[in-house]
Amino acid sequence: MKYDRYDPQLSPYSGGSRKRHRKVVGCLRGFIMIMTVMIVAVSCVLFWQVFLSKRLPDTNNFFTRKTAAPTASPTPDATPTPSPTPMPDIVELLAPQENIENFFGPLPKPEFRTPLERREVHGIYIATGENLTANIELAKNSEINAFVLDLKEGYGVGFNSTNPLATQIGQVKSLYNLSAMVEKCHDNDIWVIGRIVCFKDPGLLNAYPDYYIKDADGNILRFTNEEKAPFLNPYNPAVWDYFIDLAIEAVEMGVDEIQFDYVRFPAGPTTTGVAPYFGPEGTTPRKADAINRFLQTARRRIQDTYGVPVGADIFAIVMTNEPDRKIVGQDWPTVGLTGVDNLCPMIYPDHYGREFYLNGRLYSPPKDYPYEIVYNSLYVAKQQAAEGFSIIRPYVAAYTYGYADINKQIKGARDAGCNEFILWNVFGKYPNGNYDGA
Repeated sequence: MKYDRYDPQLSPYSGGSRKRHRKVVGCLRGFIMIMTVMIVAVSCVLFWQVFLSKRLPDTNNFFTRKTAAPTASPTPDATPTPSPTPMPDIVELLAPQENIENFFGPLPKPEFRTPLERREVHGIYIATGENLTANIELAKNSEINAFVLDLKEGYGVGFNSTNPLATQIGQVKSLYNLSAMVEKCHDNDIWVIGRIVCFKDPGLLNAYPDYYIKDADGNILRFTNEEKAPFLNPYNPAVWDYFIDLAIEAVEMGVDEIQFDYVRFPAGPTTTGVAPYFGPEGTTPRKADAINRFLQTARRRIQDTYGVPVGADIFAIVMTNEPDRKIVGQDWPTVGLTGVDNLCPMIYPDHYGREFYLNGRLYSPPKDYPYEIVYNSLYVAKQQAAEGFSIIRPYVAAYTYGYADINKQIKGARDAGCNEFILWNVFGKYPNGNYDGA
């Protein structure tokens, strides 16, 4: 049958078919509603998956737990917190030895490192600066560019120290204000070297008797050639710490360099004739090992840490005489490998006695040959200096000689290849002159 137009009378939905029509329409509407709900639900799921799940990732979420974790959007890297640069291990020139390590323990490791700052020194010793003004004028009109100032002598600590040990035992003499002295020197471009007398010091005897050299029975010894005084024990690291702590205090007050004097064992016999006792044979290091270990320790705590040069005064005789090296513990070939910046051999011609045989020639009396004694002593010394050896900076005599003979000693040092020097006069007084070694 063909239906050209809608006619209720002719429509198959007419009459009894209306109920069926409503049922079909209802079913269609229900189906459409269900499909609409499903489409909306699927759309919500897709919207969550595409947009919200990227912002709120949750691996426990029903909709995301079976899917791959979303790729995080790129964000700028946070600026990392700087970490301390690892410090390379310090390589010692002296090979480690088991008995030394066992006796003294390991060398200290600096908490931080500072590059070394040094100067080619043409210096004078000025004690505690009583002649400071005159010596500044001398420096202005000559090649002198450094002053050696007493921080600690055998009588005690000269500057205004607050060191607890020195204060406790009444060793701080406060003869001058160190900061003010340093400032005045620096204002005149003068390098300040702080001198510390080490093991020849009776000042700790009452408070710390165990710090001193004893015999095997525990009796404190005195030494004939050391004004019958007791000597601090160079094997005792607690004694080292006292000197080093004073040095660090001075560095923090502006001192440019540290110089340790009397870095040795006593010369000559004891007043009782009884030998010192330092420990059992076979396990106790040599005297030279104790001195070297002290200097290595001081270098690490001062020079390596603060960038301030450390030096040591040395008997000139040990440059040419091996038996003397063993007595005082200053072994010339190895003490210069401790890493300290400089060694200061004290080459005083009048200390060589009536005659002295040096580098193939007899000098009689040595004091009449200021140039030759200095030149030949340093020439022989330099032949024994291995690679990495400390700078050799001689002390020369300025207490009996006039300017001409003082200058001859400077020339002797320079001709031997040593451009640095320090003039020694216990009173800190020097004749006018250029001090150029010409």
